[in-house]
Amino acid sequence: MATAISLLLLLLLAVATTAAVVPAAEIQALTAFKLALHDPLGALDGWDPSTPLAPCDWRGVTCSSSRVTDLRLPRLQLAGRLAPQLADLTQLRRLSLHSNSFNGSIPSSLSRCSLLRAVYLQYNSLSGDLPASLLTNLTNLQIFTVSHNLLSGRVGGGFPVSLRFLDLSSNAFSGEIPSNFSADSELQLVNLSFNEFTGEVPAGFGKLQGLEYLWLDSNRLYGTLPSALANCSSLKQLSAEDNKLRGLIPATIGSIPRLQVLSLSRNELSGSIPSSIFCNVGVGAGGNFSAGGLRFVDLGFNALTGIAQPPDGGGTNITALQVVDLSRNFFAGVLPAGIGNLLRLRELRVAGNSFNGSLPSDIAKCTSLQVLDVGENRFSGEIPSFLTGLLGLTTLSMEGNQFSGAVPAGLSNLVELQMLNLSDNALTGNFPVEILSMGNLSALNLGGNTFGGELPSKIGELKGLQVLNLSACGFSGRIPAAVGGLLRLTTLDLSKQNFSGELPIELFGLPSLEVVSLEGNKLSGNVPEGFSSLVALQHLNLTSNSFSGEIPETYGFLRSLSVLSLSNNSISGEIPEELGNCTSLQVLELRSNRLTGEIPGDISRLSRLNVLDLGQNGLTGEIPEAIDKCSSLSSLLLDGNHISGRIPESLSKLSNLSTLDLSSNSLSGQIPANISSIPNLKHLNLSSNSLQGEIPEQLASRFDDSSVFSMNGKLCGKPLRKQCPSEKNKKRTVVTGGSILLAMCCCGYTYSLLRWRKKLREMAAGKKRSPARGSSDRGRGSNGSNNGGGGPKLVMFNNKITYAETLEATRNFDEENVLSRGRYGLVFKASYQDGMVLSIRRLPDGIAVEENTFRKEAESLGRVKHRNLTVLRGYYAGPPPEVKLLVYDYMPNGNLATLLQEASHQDGHVLNWPMRHLIALGIARGLAFLHSSTIVHGDLKPLNVLFDADFEAHLSEFGLDKLTVAFPAEASSSAAAAVGTVGYVAPEAVLTAEATKESDVYSFGIVLLEILTGKKPVMFSQEEEDIVKWVKKQLQTGRVSELLEPGLLELDPESSEWEEVLLGVKVGLLCTAPDPVDRPSMTDVVFMLEGCRVGPEMPSSADPTSPVV
Repeated sequence: MATAISLLLLLLLAVATTAAVVPAAEIQALTAFKLALHDPLGALDGWDPSTPLAPCDWRGVTCSSSRVTDLRLPRLQLAGRLAPQLADLTQLRRLSLHSNSFNGSIPSSLSRCSLLRAVYLQYNSLSGDLPASLLTNLTNLQIFTVSHNLLSGRVGGGFPVSLRFLDLSSNAFSGEIPSNFSADSELQLVNLSFNEFTGEVPAGFGKLQGLEYLWLDSNRLYGTLPSALANCSSLKQLSAEDNKLRGLIPATIGSIPRLQVLSLSRNELSGSIPSSIFCNVGVGAGGNFSAGGLRFVDLGFNALTGIAQPPDGGGTNITALQVVDLSRNFFAGVLPAGIGNLLRLRELRVAGNSFNGSLPSDIAKCTSLQVLDVGENRFSGEIPSFLTGLLGLTTLSMEGNQFSGAVPAGLSNLVELQMLNLSDNALTGNFPVEILSMGNLSALNLGGNTFGGELPSKIGELKGLQVLNLSACGFSGRIPAAVGGLLRLTTLDLSKQNFSGELPIELFGLPSLEVVSLEGNKLSGNVPEGFSSLVALQHLNLTSNSFSGEIPETYGFLRSLSVLSLSNNSISGEIPEELGNCTSLQVLELRSNRLTGEIPGDISRLSRLNVLDLGQNGLTGEIPEAIDKCSSLSSLLLDGNHISGRIPESLSKLSNLSTLDLSSNSLSGQIPANISSIPNLKHLNLSSNSLQGEIPEQLASRFDDSSVFSMNGKLCGKPLRKQCPSEKNKKRTVVTGGSILLAMCCCGYTYSLLRWRKKLREMAAGKKRSPARGSSDRGRGSNGSNNGGGGPKLVMFNNKITYAETLEATRNFDEENVLSRGRYGLVFKASYQDGMVLSIRRLPDGIAVEENTFRKEAESLGRVKHRNLTVLRGYYAGPPPEVKLLVYDYMPNGNLATLLQEASHQDGHVLNWPMRHLIALGIARGLAFLHSSTIVHGDLKPLNVLFDADFEAHLSEFGLDKLTVAFPAEASSSAAAAVGTVGYVAPEAVLTAEATKESDVYSFGIVLLEILTGKKPVMFSQEEEDIVKWVKKQLQTGRVSELLEPGLLELDPESSEWEEVLLGVKVGLLCTAPDPVDRPSMTDVVFMLEGCRVGPEMPSSADPTSPVV
């Protein structure tokens, strides 16, 4: 007991002493550091100088002998500049600020902290030069890492002898690598990868006897590798990928006793590989391999031509090699049989060379082999049967060779196989059904062989398949519906076959499908609308089939689509404007169909479009002047249509344009002279139009082939043989033409005058008859047109509904049919006699919007379509004039507010985490789409999130400001009434009474926090102020159990779902940042929420000298 009391007294004495003598300068330095930062998580809120133990009891601060020795604040989202006052912490030994958002330069004053041993500044946004004094003056420095920043400039020499770990990777450092290393240096790791260093690899590295890791990847280094590197007797890993190194690989490299990894791929190395690379190891006692010896060799993508044989012809039987990559070199001849002696080999990659003959049977000895890639060589003969004995294979790639015969049935023995690529060979026979039993297969590529027959329906048994490529295999019949069972499929390539009939509808239920390539078949039916449900789709190619009908407008939902190829079909109708919503589109090919109408102006929204091919159709109208907004366009093909008007001068702004074909149209006017200024234009065809005038001289000098301009009767000048008229003839033509034009104008004026007088007489007579007709019409409730007795019709985009039917469906807008009420009137449930159910919004009577404006805005709003929005299906603008209706799909599952309330009454069991995640993601996607369409919602809250029959979230109450004006009685007296709802409206919107995209993001963050916590923002007392501060407080105090909705607390805290929920909370906090500038865009929010699926934890970049930072 006495001992315990003594220890306690000593502890109190130490604490009291510490509190008493901490220098004020250090407190002031830390306070200045804090004041320079933006702290969104409030991590430094507890830094209070008035506390008795300050600063030693502050978060991240460690003291020793009453002095600050450690400052550790990683991963706290801190932002701002590093205060130079940190240099006043003269006893500092460790500075760990990694994984934040610090910017600006590294203060050179830090060099005064002469006791610093470890500096961790990686994963920030620091910029500027690296202060030279920082490394030269810190003589005790052991660890210095500033990787993944924006630092630039040259790196000076003079590294301290004590330095062990130097990591400058992933910056923009330039100049030569310092070479003045000391022989006494203790450097163990040097990482200079992913910079812009130039010059040769310094021979001075050879002085570093203790160097274990040297990483120089992705720079601009040239010259040869110095043989002096062989002096680095401790070296374990040497990596210099992706540079411009040339010459031979030094033979001495293979003699480095502890070298395990040699990675020199993507350089310009030549000659033969030294034999020492494959014989670099001794045998220890008992015949076991010694600890040293190369295990990983990557020499791919060079200009190597051979492998030098060891002087005694042996040695390879004792190698420790596990991975060998010789891909994309200039090796030729047969693959050396000695490969079979690499008994520990796990990966062998020799693709992209010129090896020939058959595969050596010695490979069968490599029983540990997991990856065998021999693709794109000249191997021939049958696929060796010995491969079926390599039971550990996970990847077998043999594409692009000359293998023949049937696929060995024994391949089914390879039960661990995940990727099988036998494409582009000469394999024959029936489809190898044996491989359908390989349950782990995720990628199957048999394209470019000759199998024939029908594709077996058992293909659906490969449940784990993600990539299926069977192109050009000669299959026929229908595509089996069993393909719809491959729920993990991302890529489907069944092109260049003889498949016929319609596509199976099961194909449209593959949620992960990104690439669909079905070109070159005999498929028929309407262009499938089902593809529009595949929101992950990036590539759709249906070229050269027999599809008909129109292009579905719903393809505009495919926001990730980058390639849409529908050429050489029988597609008719107009090009839907909704394709302008596919803002990721890079290739749009609709050639050789039966398309009509004008080129939609919304095409100009496709700023990433690289290829636009609309040739050989029946398009009319003019080339949109805004075509220059497609700034990435390199190919514009509009030939073989009926396009008229002038060639727009804006084409000259397409600086990337290399191919322009406007031939066989009805274009007129002169060729714009600035067309010749398009710098990359290489292919031009303006033939077969009605162009006139002289061909611009500069254009003629670039394109001197007359066929480019032929079949334009009024074109003249080089390179055509037709000369342009002289100036005298031009003047005579102008005078003659002017006289004719003047005569025509006089005649036209006289004719127009007579027509106008007749029109006035008719209008006067009409006014006398109009009162009686108007009275009669109003008595029938008509809109003044003959509607066949059905009464005035609603303007529906897809159906035909009358106003009378709507009155009946809503029981004359009976109160019992009201679904909701708000600023924009009442929403009624309308049940029609044919079973159709819609939602009808009746806007407040007497809204101050003209009818034409109302119709225009309603038509515009009707074009805003997304799966997570309530899409406007139609509208009604009277009579009677005070009635204005908007028609939407009926949402049978209510709104989010009701759903969250029901979930809270049932302890959250109704809404598990996956459901909440999907709801939040749906809201985010809908709001992101609105923002991409330059629409601000302005009042996002749970009441405005509706659910369809499948519980898909749909945003409502958007885009209505231009259709109506809320009455004062319906608006709140608060300024926020016009821009949102109390509790959800952003602080700046309350002050400015203006809704912005940033205020929408704030509202979304509040809704997201409500989804996760179950707390309404209006539930908090004045002390707690709001939900955002309450959530931060729970996180900072570690009371997570009080933070989350009770139903989510059933999750295992060690599970990935628990981490996903917490990530969702952090997204909500980011969205509700006080400063609008700090809030992410909704596109970023969608990306973050889609990433709320946590996989295996990766190694962290924590301090190497400490288990916890």
